[in-house]
Amino acid sequence: MAKPQSMNPPPLRQFTPAAALKAAEEFRQFMHERRTVRDFSSRPVPVELIQQCIHAAGSAPSGANLQPWHFVAVSDAAKKNQIRAAAEEEEREFYERRAPPEWLEALAPLGVHGSDKPFLETAPCLIAIFRKTIDHLPDGRAVKQYYSAESVGIATGILIAALHHCGLATLTHTPSPMAFLNEILDRPRHERPFLLLVVGYPIDNVQVPAISRKSLAEIMTHV
Repeated sequence: MAKPQSMNPPPLRQFTPAAALKAAEEFRQFMHERRTVRDFSSRPVPVELIQQCIHAAGSAPSGANLQPWHFVAVSDAAKKNQIRAAAEEEEREFYERRAPPEWLEALAPLGVHGSDKPFLETAPCLIAIFRKTIDHLPDGRAVKQYYSAESVGIATGILIAALHHCGLATLTHTPSPMAFLNEILDRPRHERPFLLLVVGYPIDNVQVPAISRKSLAEIMTHV
């Protein structure tokens, strides 16, 4: 096996310990201000902004650097209408027949209920995120993707942070199953829908549930 080529990585940002801690605290506070919204304005978002955020998501680490993701940015009104219709059909089936009582009970304090999803049409952009199970090399050979769910999850987190950094609101939407996205967006079957990210600006005076987040002591152990 040939030895892979190597290169020096870009230099890390240089901080004094105090400046590094300040930067960490500022980022923590900035991300804690991020809130999921469900009421979106129709105010358009420049496609170049979406492109740059997706490009940032593509910098995520991945198993064997196989980069098993594909992002489809949807702003076409007809496509959004199709996605809404298909998603609401799956949501009706889920909430009326398959949703376990524990899940409905967990959602109740958040006011999330029902199958009507107007944000899928109102928001200016939907980003359908697909997870590849295989990929094809330039010579046509198929290669299996390793740790694809973990890799795409990391990329999605970077994407949400990038969009928040640009002043955009997001909503993670996961109707189940989501195979309709392959058909509507003409994606091959070896790409599995991972998540539908609703992107845009919230309406004026938008309201969100009053929630709290777990404390550091609840989510971290230092050994």
